[in-house]
Amino acid sequence: MNMLGIETSCDETAAAIVTDRKEIRASLVLSQIDEHRLYGGVVPEIAARSHIDHLDRLIGAALEEAGLASGDLDAVAATAGPGLIGAVMVGLTTGKAIAAVHDLPFVAVNHLEGHALSARLVEDLDYPYLLLLVSGGHCQLLAVEGVGAYRRLGTTIDDAVGEAFDKAAKLLGLGYPGGPAIEAYARDGDPAAIKLPRPLKGRAGCDFSFSGLKTALRQAVEATSGGKLAAETLTPAAQADFAASFQAAVGDVLIDRTEAGLRLFAEATGQAAPALVVAGGVAANTHLRERLGVLTGKYGVRLTLPPLALCTDNAAMIAWAGIERLGRGLRDGLDAAPRARWPLDANAAPPPGMGRPGRLGAKA
Repeated sequence: MNMLGIETSCDETAAAIVTDRKEIRASLVLSQIDEHRLYGGVVPEIAARSHIDHLDRLIGAALEEAGLASGDLDAVAATAGPGLIGAVMVGLTTGKAIAAVHDLPFVAVNHLEGHALSARLVEDLDYPYLLLLVSGGHCQLLAVEGVGAYRRLGTTIDDAVGEAFDKAAKLLGLGYPGGPAIEAYARDGDPAAIKLPRPLKGRAGCDFSFSGLKTALRQAVEATSGGKLAAETLTPAAQADFAASFQAAVGDVLIDRTEAGLRLFAEATGQAAPALVVAGGVAANTHLRERLGVLTGKYGVRLTLPPLALCTDNAAMIAWAGIERLGRGLRDGLDAAPRARWPLDANAAPPPGMGRPGRLGAKA
């Protein structure tokens, strides 16, 4: 089976051809970083218009790289959410059009399910397993029990970790995107130079919080720069120390929460987690990957880290999720609606403190 995958949930335009034999025949990703860098973050309208400008060409290039014509496709999968609604609509509508013209099965894929199943594209991995999903918009721990079967064990009560990296980098004048910038500067810094909190560390459950950590970083920068929030007042050495200290704090929180997640997985499923899968853009962080290796080694858990190209947003994971769903008889009509929000576990209750004012964070 040749599955066309389309991904346009945020600021990457992506198209891929993947087979049910786990062969990635083509996987193309067009980044919009340069278009959004001026604004220090993703501008939804710019993202959607860029997808319109480039998606058709990218799909054609993916078909050419795979040595296929559009008539050789067996099915189409496209991200239907969650994400920037205008951006999602571009890819979803394009996927529907191709499926309609060639009378092909169509699968509307949850972007988060694409991340959740991406490790199965490159490794022999059985259900169930624990998923740490860390990206610009999401930070969750989930028990993956099968296709379409997800149990959320923990989530952020305010901000996602990738968003925290972006805001921290902007605060320190390190550029955009923030994750790679923080990691690069942190290599030359002292992770113990700046005292920063570890939100929710040691607390019951495995929820996350990063809003207070960002506030603490801002206050530390103000204290260093004489009460002014001005990145240009920081020396390169100070930027490196702040970056290293922030990255260390984030790492401590993620390791503590993941360790708690391993315990909750056993309680929820009745068995120890045989594997920990880490997916999402933040999974590309070398510091985090090394620390997760130590954690899983301590518990004798298999650590599965998809290749870097499958950690960030891509269409190969969408195509593979489509193959997994179609293989179980799960297909969608051409009336499938785009969704800005689409939780993997629709039955999960909000974590304690989410949405409340005060120190637990009002933003969520």
